Amino acid sequence: MTHQGYFPHLLVLLLALGGIAAATAGSEPAHSDGPADRSDQAPRTGSDDSGRPLLLDPVPDRPRAPDFDLEGPDGIRYSLADMRGKPVIVNFWATWCPPCRAEMPSMQRAWEQVADEGILLVAVNVGEDAQTINDFLTQVPVDFPLPMDVSSEAAPRWPMRGLPTTFVVDPDGHIVYRAQGEREWDDPALLDLVRALRSDASVDASGGGG
Repeated sequence: MTHQGYFPHLLVLLLALGGIAAATAGSEPAHSDGPADRSDQAPRTGSDDSGRPLLLDPVPDRPRAPDFDLEGPDGIRYSLADMRGKPVIVNFWATWCPPCRAEMPSMQRAWEQVADEGILLVAVNVGEDAQTINDFLTQVPVDFPLPMDVSSEAAPRWPMRGLPTTFVVDPDGHIVYRAQGEREWDDPALLDLVRALRSDASVDASGGGG
């Protein structure tokens, strides 16, 4: 194997190991169906003061989202900079990651709800090629953009510890929320947090409600 071919595999392995380390270091372990079947999952978030599970974690200081310009399996190039002006849900995933696969149907359902509401959704595949992704799509069809980070160069620039990790970027290009681990993306309360970002900067998006 060449060094060029080795690097993407090393990166996705490190992301998987990051999910294990984060799960042991977090306030609450990642949900699991067994001792070894979810080791590549980033940890779920904990609970708020009332004991209810958090939907999305606010990101302190709202850093600028790193740009990417990546081609999808459809041959179209997707640039985050070109999506400025709308809230963007940016997911990082891989086909070998069970919780990534598990949340894709709910992402598709969410996309069907928000596509006409001025909200964008992209799922950046980490380290795999078009054939692998197209094979996956025969089993789990989705029609939102799937940019390919084939060389695994874009993903490490984002603040994540494992797959899947999803970010919500505001219309000005800042990371507002992060979700580590699997979510039900068509949850109305979760989508209302994203919808709130469509408004001007005076709106407190953390209050939910669209």
